[in-house]
Amino acid sequence: MIRIILILFLFILSLVNFFPVPSQSTWYAGIAVPEFPWIFMLVALALTVWSFYAKRMRYSSIILSLITFFILSSPIVRAYNVGSTLPQELEKAYGIKDTDMMGFHQTKPFSFFQMFTGNGAKDIPFKTYTFAEPKGEKLELNFTPSALPGIRPCLVVVHGGSWKQGNNSEIAAVNNYFANVGYQVATINYRLAPKHPSPAQQEDLHSAFKWLRANAQKLKIDTTNFVMLGRSAGAQIILTMAYTGNESGVKGVAAFYGAVAMPWSYKHPDNINIMDSKLVQRDFLGGTPEEVPERYNAESPLFHVKANSTPTFLAHGINDAHVWHIQSVAMKKELDKHGVKNYLLTIPWGTHGFEYNLNGPAGQLSMYSVERFFQSVTNKGK
Repeated sequence: MIRIILILFLFILSLVNFFPVPSQSTWYAGIAVPEFPWIFMLVALALTVWSFYAKRMRYSSIILSLITFFILSSPIVRAYNVGSTLPQELEKAYGIKDTDMMGFHQTKPFSFFQMFTGNGAKDIPFKTYTFAEPKGEKLELNFTPSALPGIRPCLVVVHGGSWKQGNNSEIAAVNNYFANVGYQVATINYRLAPKHPSPAQQEDLHSAFKWLRANAQKLKIDTTNFVMLGRSAGAQIILTMAYTGNESGVKGVAAFYGAVAMPWSYKHPDNINIMDSKLVQRDFLGGTPEEVPERYNAESPLFHVKANSTPTFLAHGINDAHVWHIQSVAMKKELDKHGVKNYLLTIPWGTHGFEYNLNGPAGQLSMYSVERFFQSVTNKGK
């Protein structure tokens, strides 16, 4: 009986590869199952062998276990499928070729073996600095120095957390990875809602840029070569900054699964079992769209795209139940309409936070794409 229960449980878990998770408590499974597929595949194989030697419901158990195994392997198969055209699509979008990549970088969009061997990035210690103290509230950034000597481009990373939680330790492996590539990496904290609603987050990001420029000589930052990366709420923050902030030297912005049209988001909320997204937006923006329409418009990057907007990279999962994938599709259409260089990496099985494991299928596709995008806009190796 235990064997049957385990098979059924694993089968249900495997379905996150094709359907959005139904609740906040199952969200972690939506990240773990597709991004550590080999672990769950081994479990499915073990249950298949166990069923082979069992007497009760042998054949039905074997069939269901094998079906589960193939469902669990689907992110690997689909990662190879996405990766088969990715180099050509990135070249078309940004004019970047694999032969343009120098030094430490991921050579393939996806490799089965990298799931076990890792990406080869060496650990680089970071230092923590206070970059601003608005009204006595200390704001810190973690600075990971480039593995390459000399004046280097700077990557500014902004964390997610629905504008009300989280900090700059989020997916720290990404910061370390890009320091290995050759960027000075600054990951910032910002004031959180509801205590600090918009535009506090934009003000704090401006303060971070001001501090980085003031300390550029010491930190060996090329102030003409900034790029930004943000996830979820952080993606919204950096897109708004890129399109409206007028910060000099910002060459590119990479946004993962961010809300880009705040009025639309409010009218099309998340599954309430995932998150009360209307409450989250009211906390962040200080009211409803009817009460503070100017805030909803100001914090909607989709409304601020122009012909000279910053080149953009977008990444979003089809199965994202926190921020609907259609928002990134709408952003890409708007960027295309204005002739802004852009690319949307769609992860067919991806949920919110899909790149958590840099060596998983979605993690590999993400790093391969983002590092080539950053290379194209900073001319890092030239």
